[in-house]
Amino acid sequence: MNKGIDIATLRVLEYDKIREKLVGRCVSPMGKQIAGELLPSTNETEVIENLKQTADAEGFIIRNGNPPLGNIPDIRGIVKRVEQGAVLGPGELLSIADILRSAKNMKKYSADKKDEGQGATSISVVSSLINTLCHDQKLETDITRCIINEEELADAASPALASIRRSIMRVQDSIKDKLNDIIRSPKYQKFMQDSIVTLRQDRYVVPVKQEYKSEMPGLIHDISSSGATVFVEPMAVVNANNEIRELKGKEQIEIRRILAELTAGAALIIDGLKIDAENLAMLDFLFAKGKFSLDMGGSAPIAGAEAAINIKKGRHPLISKDEVVPTDFWTSEGVNTVIITGPNTGGKTVALKTVGLFTLMGQAGLNIPAASGSSIRIFDKVFADIGDEQSIEQSLSTFSSHMKNIVRILEAADDRTLALFDEIGAGTDPTEGAALAKSILECLHQTGAYSVATTHYSELKQYALTAKGVENACCEFDVATLRPTYRLLIGIPGKSNAFAISERLGLQGHILTRAKEFLTQEDVKFEDVLLSIEKNRAAAEEERAKAENLRQDIEKLKDSLKKQKGKFEDQKDAAIKAAKEEARKYLLDVKRDAMEILESMKQLENAIIVEYGRKEAEWQGKEAEWQGNEGEWQGKEAEGLRRKLKKMLDGVEAELVESVLGGKGRLDPPKGLKVGDTVLIHNLNQRGNVLKLPDKNGDALIQVGIMKIMSHVSNLVLIDENKGKAAKPSGAGAGAGAGASRVKDFRSELDLRGTRLEEAVHQVDKYIDDASLTGLSEVTIIHGKGTGALRSGIQKYLKGNKAVKSFRGGDYGEGDSGVTVVTLR
Repeated sequence: MNKGIDIATLRVLEYDKIREKLVGRCVSPMGKQIAGELLPSTNETEVIENLKQTADAEGFIIRNGNPPLGNIPDIRGIVKRVEQGAVLGPGELLSIADILRSAKNMKKYSADKKDEGQGATSISVVSSLINTLCHDQKLETDITRCIINEEELADAASPALASIRRSIMRVQDSIKDKLNDIIRSPKYQKFMQDSIVTLRQDRYVVPVKQEYKSEMPGLIHDISSSGATVFVEPMAVVNANNEIRELKGKEQIEIRRILAELTAGAALIIDGLKIDAENLAMLDFLFAKGKFSLDMGGSAPIAGAEAAINIKKGRHPLISKDEVVPTDFWTSEGVNTVIITGPNTGGKTVALKTVGLFTLMGQAGLNIPAASGSSIRIFDKVFADIGDEQSIEQSLSTFSSHMKNIVRILEAADDRTLALFDEIGAGTDPTEGAALAKSILECLHQTGAYSVATTHYSELKQYALTAKGVENACCEFDVATLRPTYRLLIGIPGKSNAFAISERLGLQGHILTRAKEFLTQEDVKFEDVLLSIEKNRAAAEEERAKAENLRQDIEKLKDSLKKQKGKFEDQKDAAIKAAKEEARKYLLDVKRDAMEILESMKQLENAIIVEYGRKEAEWQGKEAEWQGNEGEWQGKEAEGLRRKLKKMLDGVEAELVESVLGGKGRLDPPKGLKVGDTVLIHNLNQRGNVLKLPDKNGDALIQVGIMKIMSHVSNLVLIDENKGKAAKPSGAGAGAGAGASRVKDFRSELDLRGTRLEEAVHQVDKYIDDASLTGLSEVTIIHGKGTGALRSGIQKYLKGNKAVKSFRGGDYGEGDSGVTVVTLR
């Protein structure tokens, strides 16, 4: 028993029930013993270390699940027998195997797990205990293989044992056959009491009627309780029974040899087994603390000898979670006495017990069922005067019993003491009781002890209002419903509400009126002050709740706007990237086609020159010389045209990339542009609505989906919503004219019937690019039914085209399987 913790306090605050809950979560006898002996500590270092151990075990359970502790027998007596040189029995060896198996499982449980939540230099207690566990896989396997249960060894324990048991079975079968022959024999059948073979003194016998015992030659081993039956071992099986006895003796010798061999294996790791027994018991206890914390929703309190008492959303651990109302309790700086007032059944005693029990639990290294950030003060002494301690045997009244406790508390109290009083000063004359209560609390306050007391005395409420270091608290009560809310309010004195409760319960009005007349004017004024304080507090609490709701709404709106902004930026970047990729792909395809055409022209030109030279070889003189010069000039001219075309295409590519990134386009600005008009952004191939007309630089603000984009007016094509087509733009150059023509005349169908697959794919590629630039969302490709080869080839190509969102076969009336309907991005 720790010196400072009063035994009566542990009982009154129901600390024993907390220990019972902890014991119930242990799985081993040794772990249960540790939990059952757990007491609060008064050493600050020890308390803090014990709380860290609980947090460590709880963290392991959260990360890895419940530990596989399994069966952990108490092997302390077994270990002592091994040290004394005894040979262990099968059951004792199985217990050692259980310990080794649990050690193995715990090592596997902890393998490759990091001690999250531990400090960089902190060592996990749980990890340290697990790492020092001893495991001998060979011994565990040997014991499991050799021993079936606490009384029997397996045949496979050794070849010799298996051989002996086979011999025993062979002889037993021989005996049974001989005895069955005797039982069924007509000669002996009438002598038999029953037609069965049985055992007496480990020898096979047959039951013979008493009057015929002399007719059955053999040895009598037993007589029934009635005397009517004698159990005879016939002479025919005496030798066989003797052989079995000899074999049984050999069997026991072999069994003892096997057990001695297994015991010797245990002796080799005797120190490791001691460590396993201690560590597994401690791990069982620590994990029980972790499970208890998780089950009650606990948290580790901040603990210290100078820490403030601050309980946030505390729930009494012995009251159901569904019923208990969380309690907030704290003491301001310089306050060491709290007086709790309020009506009966309002929760005063529960609040008082919660403070005391949380203190005991924290000092015992247990988490408390309260919100994170709660703190407890470590006391050397904890006293509680709660409940009716009337003793008939000692002729003590309720008041006398309480006063006896109080005298004992006052004699032991100092500045490291917590004293709890329920209805202090009650049980005697109210005036004298209030005066005594005030004097007792004042004395404790002067010694520096922490005191928490419940009372109905108005004198104590007034004392708390005027005395330095003393604070009022009350348990809230709803007079309208006659129900307590069980909320503890610090800093506010409570009303007993006796008149209001009596009126609601039906007490006659004239009685209440007369009762109020008996109150002094000071009492009436004081109660009015309390009522005013309560109304103001309720109003302030309501306003605070509204402000908190508004703050939460603002935070939610802030988060929503932040997410929308991020989504807009992502969509904007994706749209620009997609447009750049499509433009570059289109240009590369055009360059490739142009270079192929130029190469074909060059080859054709060379072929014509060669053929022409062959047929006109007879030309002589200047004419032949001119022909050669002309051919050379034509070749140079073709090469120059090729370089010029390549340079022109490169320039077009640069302009198109620039237009994707921004800048002026190549179209004439649309006329009559108004806010709200639908336009096609030519360089992005996206539709939008005009939000702001072009500024002095020609940049207009366009709404495209959820994005707002600044685009130069020369990139815009006005869309006629009534006709669903873009208005014809007038280009500033050839490129602009071509783009306008495409918007106006582009067909939504491409007929490829009769076209070879290679050529068809080439046409589809160009057609899809043009359709995308035109702004069409859906086009139809006509390929016919035929063998299906053209359809399959085209659809295979469409799967890899980034401009294609999806495609499908034609429906009835659209051309069925002869067409493919393509949806563009």
